Amino acid sequence: MHVLSVVGPDSAARAVADRLANRLGEDERVAAIHRTDTNVETHEEPADAKYELDPEGWTASGRDRSLADLLVDLTPDYDYALLVGFPEADAPRVVIGSDGTAAAGSSAEDDSESPGELLVRADSPADVDPAEVRARLDGTEPYETLESLVAEVKRSDDAPYSGAIATFTGRVRAKEDPDDDPTERLEFEKYEGVADERMAAISAELEEREGVYDVVMHHRTGVIEYGEDIVFVVVLAGHREEAFRTVEDGIDRLKDEVPIFKKEVTTDEQFWVHEQS
Repeated sequence: MHVLSVVGPDSAARAVADRLANRLGEDERVAAIHRTDTNVETHEEPADAKYELDPEGWTASGRDRSLADLLVDLTPDYDYALLVGFPEADAPRVVIGSDGTAAAGSSAEDDSESPGELLVRADSPADVDPAEVRARLDGTEPYETLESLVAEVKRSDDAPYSGAIATFTGRVRAKEDPDDDPTERLEFEKYEGVADERMAAISAELEEREGVYDVVMHHRTGVIEYGEDIVFVVVLAGHREEAFRTVEDGIDRLKDEVPIFKKEVTTDEQFWVHEQS
């Protein structure tokens, strides 16, 4: 799922998000997430989430949750998520404002330091070309989870022949030994283009095995905090034996052959480690 944050005055940002949703929704599944500062008196919900369907469609409400948690839930079912009212989100951005600022009271310097890659800056909603935004957004790294990759292989044309899905998830651990300095976060950088091409080639080679139908891999980049997921390998196969074997070979080859660089940050030091043996 590709995530896009539309940043600017609320009415302008919503107008742009609506235009993008109409364009993207012609052939893809789109989720729109809006933050409002309106304080409405509500009664405490007995459930964590509540969904209602009326003639105009679905609405949802529930207890407080983070944006990250919501994106995890949306990723298996949607191709795009459009954020309005989340300037702090670490996601590719479209910025709307006559002077280029993200919102009233912010400066151009503040905006340049905002998280996420700036895709388009425009003076008004009319200046935003949805086709241009889509082309640039599709060139960015998608937001993936284990659940979204499993959902992807389940949609395979070969799914009716599969009796097994095996997965591997690599995560940031705090330490290997009790006396180690705790790891706070890792930072990953890919050799642009080459890393993705190599992962695709490895997947294609593994899919040539008898009884293996789909192999998908995803390695996150950027800053990943302790306890968060880093890398996923998912295999759709006829039986568990080839599924387990292919998952193990897949992660081993990814670690050995894909040019990805890692910086480890502990409580006392930081250093770069090449992921490739």
